Amino acid sequence: MSYEFRLPDLGEGLTEGEIARWLVSEGQEIAEDDPLVEIATDKTTVEIPSPAAGTVSRILVGEGDVVPVGTVLVVIGAERPVPGTASRNQVPNRATPLVRRVAKELGVDLDALTGTGPQGRITEQDVRGAAGPKEGRREPLRGIKRQMFDHLTRAHEVPTVTWVEECDFSRVDLARLVPTVLKAVAESLKEFPELNARVEDGDLVYLDRYDIGVAVQTAGGLVVPVVRDCDSRTLDELDAEVRRLAESAHAGTLAPEELRGGTFTVTSAGRSAGLFTTTLLNHPEVGILGVHRIDDRAVVRDGEVVTRRMGNVSVTFDHRVVDGKRAADFGLAVIARLQL
Repeated sequence: MSYEFRLPDLGEGLTEGEIARWLVSEGQEIAEDDPLVEIATDKTTVEIPSPAAGTVSRILVGEGDVVPVGTVLVVIGAERPVPGTASRNQVPNRATPLVRRVAKELGVDLDALTGTGPQGRITEQDVRGAAGPKEGRREPLRGIKRQMFDHLTRAHEVPTVTWVEECDFSRVDLARLVPTVLKAVAESLKEFPELNARVEDGDLVYLDRYDIGVAVQTAGGLVVPVVRDCDSRTLDELDAEVRRLAESAHAGTLAPEELRGGTFTVTSAGRSAGLFTTTLLNHPEVGILGVHRIDDRAVVRDGEVVTRRMGNVSVTFDHRVVDGKRAADFGLAVIARLQL
């Protein structure tokens, strides 16, 4: 009796996943719930436990391969032919859809290549190497880097507009900048519900919760954990939650559910943000607010030049579904709350 383990549906509309790392090898005896495989999606890397006990008969998908949900990844128990897969010595489908697309773009005949990937699979590096002379050091995009590449490619498909204005942060405790911004954003989103929304199947879905993602740069790449209930939590509660999520992000221990279901995103890179940077939408959300470098600047107040702690605030939005004036008014509402 054998068990065919298929790539599970990991939620949030994800249709495919990358085999980041196998935690078992063929011939190994495993128990139910033993660590089996790490799957990378466009949001996080998830460790999947084995749903069955037995001997790992065959690993059918190699590390680095991207496959759709429902693909048989491994057979546990007595080996038998697996529909839709090929034997180790005969692999008619030796390349993923991504690699096939690259081969078509570069005019490379896959049948003429010998794959260097697991079980003879043809990798993207194999295709690009056959397309022309190699120049420089090459490193396949995998894991979080590949996720960022795919995710940001989708973001560029959306026609966006970015609005920018100055904000006086003199009254804001910069040690609690992010939770303070989250509170101001959540309250302002109640006035501008079309920004607390997402695009699904051609519809704009208005959301009545305020679960705001916070962009965190880690050694492994950019992740966006979600702070829940930003409208109802106190500033102290938001501060504690932001710190907890940031620590988990840097440690690589964020749970999948902590990266799902955001309704809007806030990004602030501190002094690294520069005077202004263009922010990209966190698809399928329709808006993102950026807080850029905050410095003492000379400004005019009541006819006199004075020093204030100033920074730029931006709102990038999907112009297909959000009107420019509404996005600007939302940004001004956030700034007004920060300047109280």
